[in-house]
Amino acid sequence: MRILFMGTPDFAVSSLRALIDAGHEICGVFTQPDKPKNRGMKLLPTPVKECALAHGIPVFQPVKLRDGTALAQIRELAPELIVVAAYGRILPQEILDCPPMGCINVHSSLLPKYRGAAPINWAILNGDRETGVTIMHMAAALDAGDIISQETTAIEPNETAPELTARLAELGGRLLVKTVAQIEAGTAARIPQNEGEVTLAPMLGKELSPLDFRKPAQVLHDQVRGLIPWPAATAEVSGIRCKIFTTRVEAGNGLPGTVLDAGKKGLLVACGGDSALRILELQPDGGKRMRSADYLRGHSVEVGKAL
Repeated sequence: MRILFMGTPDFAVSSLRALIDAGHEICGVFTQPDKPKNRGMKLLPTPVKECALAHGIPVFQPVKLRDGTALAQIRELAPELIVVAAYGRILPQEILDCPPMGCINVHSSLLPKYRGAAPINWAILNGDRETGVTIMHMAAALDAGDIISQETTAIEPNETAPELTARLAELGGRLLVKTVAQIEAGTAARIPQNEGEVTLAPMLGKELSPLDFRKPAQVLHDQVRGLIPWPAATAEVSGIRCKIFTTRVEAGNGLPGTVLDAGKKGLLVACGGDSALRILELQPDGGKRMRSADYLRGHSVEVGKAL
């Protein structure tokens, strides 16, 4: 099938590669404009752009989608189907109406749960035990189109957002190939989403970062896992703000926020609900990411005191 692909981050690369490996004709790729990164602020291509160029696929990076330029490019490319995966832009109706077989989207949640920008993070933040990938017909409203296919996977107890993202990306690529085959055969489903079951997954912000040790340790462990790599959970350790990257739930009780242990095993802090959180890896402001045990060698943290 002649397909126009739209995507930007690493998550989308798995879908693009799956389509290429399945033998589909990728007539072009739309991705976000290159952005300056690192100290030199050098313009860097998106992961999807790098993949497309490596396979000799034409790349388009429109700044706007509503001025007619992108629509003209799409009409010239004449795709039968548009596939979108984490593109980061809302497609106007005239683009949705352009390909004869429609537009489909690879979304990293079990819709109608977690519509929006950060479904993987919110699934972990909320302590969900499973998630998955949905492929849907696209509609003008955000992630509201009819469902074609879904696949579910368990969320591992210590799995972080980047780790789950990588797994869902591969799952999404496999499911996408099956779904495109159904569309090509005319057997693809159209299952309307239940609007009464809709939940949202808004963009993350730094206001989510501070750990509140009055909450149960499991809730804080989920917060740490769900906010990696950004904005990251934070706590003050010996008066220094630290990003928290690796934790473990343990038995323990005490006044929430009280240090129960500080040594070779890291930092153990009492939490709400007669639970405790072991901080195993952290990064102090202005410093490097390190084992908390190494951090404690140079910073005094007294057992029995509150963080």
